[in-house]
Amino acid sequence: MKRNLITLAGAIALALVAGTSLAQSNVVTIYAADGLKDGNPSWFGNQFDAFTKATGIKVQYIEAGSSGVVDRIAKEKSNTQADVLVTLPPFMQKAAADGLLQAYTPAGADKLAEGSKDAKGMYVAMINNFPNFIYNQDVLKAAPKTYDDLLDPKFRKKIQYSTPGQAGDGTAFMLQTFHAFGSKDAGLAFLGKLQANNLGPSASTGKLTALVNKGELYVANGDLQMNLAQMRNNPNVQVFFPAAPNGKRSVFPLPYYIGLVNNAPHADAGKKLIDFLMSEKAQSEVSSVAQGFPVRSDVHPTDENFKKLNAMLQGVEVWYPDWNQVLKDLPADVAAYNKAISGQ
Repeated sequence: MKRNLITLAGAIALALVAGTSLAQSNVVTIYAADGLKDGNPSWFGNQFDAFTKATGIKVQYIEAGSSGVVDRIAKEKSNTQADVLVTLPPFMQKAAADGLLQAYTPAGADKLAEGSKDAKGMYVAMINNFPNFIYNQDVLKAAPKTYDDLLDPKFRKKIQYSTPGQAGDGTAFMLQTFHAFGSKDAGLAFLGKLQANNLGPSASTGKLTALVNKGELYVANGDLQMNLAQMRNNPNVQVFFPAAPNGKRSVFPLPYYIGLVNNAPHADAGKKLIDFLMSEKAQSEVSSVAQGFPVRSDVHPTDENFKKLNAMLQGVEVWYPDWNQVLKDLPADVAAYNKAISGQ
């Protein structure tokens, strides 16, 4: 009887393990920077539902700031939990450099521009996007015209931007000031002056929109895709691009990248999800639902959101960072930024 009980217990244990493994194989986990699940409907929400319906694989979604999702994968390196990573530059480049990604070429990658694909196949652009600023139109009535306008004392503790080095949009804000003011030193000098009006650090950009909408903040940073999606539920928020000292408004592409996590516990499911999100059908809904720009050359949107996005960029010069150089310089730039805002 004792032998039979042991055998039965072993059989139950094996059944439980097998059941757990079976259940887990039916899940894919994605770690993503905030923005694509904002709004109702949201692009991620729609695509995840459609993916589960098509494949039977459930999507477990974990959201944080652009650096936060990469940091979490790094901390879990000995026991990897994520299968797919979505984040902004230069944090996707950092994930690749740190060995957190494995090479995977999605189906339809031939429809992507060469500049949208990592040379080693570690990631591809999934949605094109641009950083911007937002303001409360009820309080201010009109957008600040220039960067220097943001130094006005009326903005004291009414401006907040996500933290460079932690948030993708915050890092983008720092890079944009370098470009707008013509050098890193001049950009840092501006950020040092702006600190008098800055409410304080924020690890996530997405949380700032509601604060601007309520008037707790007058101005914040953001990005077009996320802010336009959030504006559905935040009617006081409007987007703007301030002019540099030379009178020009400028911006640079800030794409959402997607990649397969190294040692992903469900790599096959991760590949299927990446293929699904990069498919022509999913990409055809990027502008209409996510309010971003599709990356596939065979997708040609005609919806009103796409027209609005392009209209908002009229008169704004587009420039292109070298993301590998940005990543290389980032530790020193963040250290210089922290020194500048501390008044040292």
